[in-house]
Amino acid sequence: MAISLSRLLLVLLLAGSAAAAFELEEATIDSIHLAFTLDPGGSLSTADRADAARVATVPGALPPLHGVPVLLKDNIAAAGALNATAGSLAMVGSRPARDAGVVERLRRAGAVILGTASLSEWCNFRGPGIPAGWSPRGGQGKNPYMPSVMPCASSSGSAIAEATNSVAVTIGTETDGSIMCPSSFNSVVGIKPTVGLTSRAGIIIISPRMDTVGPISRTVSDAVHVLEAIVGYDPRDAEATRLASKYIPEGGYKQFLSIDGLRGKRLGILRKDFFSFPSGSVQEKVFNQHFDVMR
Repeated sequence: MAISLSRLLLVLLLAGSAAAAFELEEATIDSIHLAFTLDPGGSLSTADRADAARVATVPGALPPLHGVPVLLKDNIAAAGALNATAGSLAMVGSRPARDAGVVERLRRAGAVILGTASLSEWCNFRGPGIPAGWSPRGGQGKNPYMPSVMPCASSSGSAIAEATNSVAVTIGTETDGSIMCPSSFNSVVGIKPTVGLTSRAGIIIISPRMDTVGPISRTVSDAVHVLEAIVGYDPRDAEATRLASKYIPEGGYKQFLSIDGLRGKRLGILRKDFFSFPSGSVQEKVFNQHFDVMR
C-alpha cells in the first residue's frame, strides 16, 4: 500500500441485532450499511459524519455508498493529506488542490476515502522490464494467493487490497489490461468501463484515448454499485464524458443485477493459448473443478 493501512485501523461497530450477521472479513456494500465505520486516520471525520447521518436520516434515504470505505489507486487525486504519486518518489509530498472527478462522485455517494493503493510506477510506463506491481514508493506488490506469481499490471495494489479484505471496494485505472489482469490474477472482480463513462480529470494517465477508471471488488454486485456511483458527465473531461454519457442506461446498472443472470447462458472457453494445460497436471484438475462449478 502506498499509505500504511495498518495505521488506518478500520473498526466496524455493529448496530443492534445486525451484529450477529455481520462478517468483517467478507463485508460487502450492503452489509456495511448495517454498521458504523471508524478509523483514526484522515477519514475519521468523514466516517463520523456518515455515522451521524445514518442516525438522523430516514432509512433508505442515505446515498448509495454511505459509509463504505474505498481505496484509490495512487494515481488518483484526493484533496487533502493524500498524495497522488503514481508510485514515484518524485511526487511524494504533493498535495492535490482538489478531488479527481471520480472522487467527487464517490464522496457525493457517501463513500469514505481511506487512502491509496500501490501500483506499478507511472502505471507500468516507467520503462521496459520493470516488474508488474513494483514502485519505489510501495515496493513489490505480492499476489496474496501465491506470492511467487506476479500480481499483474498497474492496478495490482487495488486488486491485492481487495483480495486481502483490506477495504470494502477499490478503484483502479486501465490503459490496456490494468484493471482486468490484476482482478483476474488476484481472484477479484474488475470492471473496465467504456472510455468516457468515467472521468479522468485529476488522474495521472497514459493515453486520453484509452485510459478509463473502474471499480475492483470482491463481488459483481459491489462492482456495479461503485460503477453506478462514478459514471457520468464531468466538465473537466468534457469531450469524452459527454459522448459516453448517452450510453448510460436509463435507470442505471443495478437494475441488471440478477442472481439468475447466467441461467440459460452458454460460455465459450478459449482453450488454445489461454486455458490449455498439460494432461494430468494440477492446473488442469483445478481448472476443470472450477469449470464444473460454473456449469
